[in-house]
Amino acid sequence: MPVPAAADPIAHAEDLADLVAASPSSLHAAAEVARRLEAAGFDRLDEAAAWPTGPGRHLVVRDGAAIAWIVPASASATTPVRVFGAHTDSPGFVLKPQPTTGRLGWLQAGVEVYGGPLLNSWLDRELRLAGRLVLDDGSETLVASDALLRLPQLAIHLDRTVNDGLALDRQAHTQPVWGLGDAASADLVGELAQIAGVDVARVRGYDLVTADAQRGAVFGKDDAFLAAGRLDDLASVHAGVVALAAAAEGFDADHIPVLAVFDHEEIGSTTRTGAAGPFLEDVLERIGFALDATREDRMRALAASWCVSSDVGHSVHPNFPERHDPVVRPVLGSGPILKINANQRYATDGAGEAAWRGWSDAAGVPVQEFVSNNAVPCGSTIGPITATRLGIRTLDVGIPILSMHSARELAGVADLAGLTRVAEAFLRG
Repeated sequence: MPVPAAADPIAHAEDLADLVAASPSSLHAAAEVARRLEAAGFDRLDEAAAWPTGPGRHLVVRDGAAIAWIVPASASATTPVRVFGAHTDSPGFVLKPQPTTGRLGWLQAGVEVYGGPLLNSWLDRELRLAGRLVLDDGSETLVASDALLRLPQLAIHLDRTVNDGLALDRQAHTQPVWGLGDAASADLVGELAQIAGVDVARVRGYDLVTADAQRGAVFGKDDAFLAAGRLDDLASVHAGVVALAAAAEGFDADHIPVLAVFDHEEIGSTTRTGAAGPFLEDVLERIGFALDATREDRMRALAASWCVSSDVGHSVHPNFPERHDPVVRPVLGSGPILKINANQRYATDGAGEAAWRGWSDAAGVPVQEFVSNNAVPCGSTIGPITATRLGIRTLDVGIPILSMHSARELAGVADLAGLTRVAEAFLRG
């Protein structure tokens, strides 16, 4: 019997910190997913090439998204799928066109706010710049700097009321510094091209984002906590990768396990690599083609399938308990969360709740529920989007965290390991 995933919670959390460090952008995250699964025996496929038939372990990358799956020897045209879904992007800042700016002797970077970051958390923190450079021949190069940028906060001596309420203008106050000198004689993209080892004259386009430069750290009494950037949602990406690799060993079940990690969840998912786009549907259809499935066969397979949408949720905050439901109060360290919302901002229903409890029991992992305070708007996930696109029965889960959408978020070490164990039970069956 294969060793269960996440047998050592501390080592598992440190491995997540390694994945976060290797994934400063969604493009890097998809590449890291592919690297890890290729090392576990998965074959990377090209979307523009013919795909193999028969049993096997496969993966495909589309920009900042990746999908991996296992076709067992017993698979037929009507074999259902079990999809574990997550997302690779996180709130932050994206480099604008003509990004080399500055004044008064400072070099600054022109950036645009991406998603809904907790802006104040990005102040006084060393930042990386990462993503891809697209060259004149259409080729792409991933690139990531070390600590390069910083958003310096105004000293309290110059704003004596700052502790009464910090207000940041999203344009004027969020342009980081990266050097000293005259912007006319500097080139921020040129700095990235030099790091990547390419001629800046060949760069025709780029997708570059900021990321916290500090590595994730396990800390606290009994090493209970992990603090790191981009835990929303690389914690779920990591759980899915570890679980699928573990489930692949000796896999023999009556379903096809699938890991689907999407980009652009933080801005609505409506892109070719987002959950509202065609990526997962394309891959599932091609898996069906390889099994000689008719449309009738595919409809039968989807009707018997499951999707677990995994994303972070809110732990009860000890300093702001009034912002949470007065009864349902998940806390770090007490298990993954089952996310429920009457208005279907999460896709969980009673059948999904029962199924998740079954997989959690099989993994020996406790379950916590999460609902929002009625007076606090509820976020959403890829879960309702995937259910709407494909008609697969879907439920929403995750881990509780604090400081969601901060440049550096806080998770429970035990919850991270627990999520991975339940993900393995779900995918393995």
